[in-house]
Amino acid sequence: QVQLVESGGGSVQAGDSLRLSCTTSEPTFSNYHMGWFRQAPGKERELVARISRGDITYYADSVKGRFTISRDNRKKAVYLQMTSLKLEDTAVYYCAAQLDSRRGYDAWGQGTQVTVSS
Repeated sequence: QVQLVESGGGSVQAGDSLRLSCTTSEPTFSNYHMGWFRQAPGKERELVARISRGDITYYADSVKGRFTISRDNRKKAVYLQMTSLKLEDTAVYYCAAQLDSRRGYDAWGQGTQVTVSS
């Protein structure tokens, strides 16, 4: 079972930037597609960004141009650089690992809170 640990959340003001990190000790990390999800109160969890094991990226329209997902296979880490944060970005952010893109995600982190205020 892949263990994922997120960090980097916090409380910021609108327009600020924040960088989330997700690390693991999983030796086969480079084989996984990685995603960042978020869930705001009263809303369903949504995919924010995804990076394949081949470094192909996907972004939700709501964060395109503001968020950047990246990975460092040597450090077994995936990052989410968030800029120009908006109030509506407030949510718990989760990273997730996916071995087979035809199936669901295999492992999830515990989540990290991001709160954006005006």
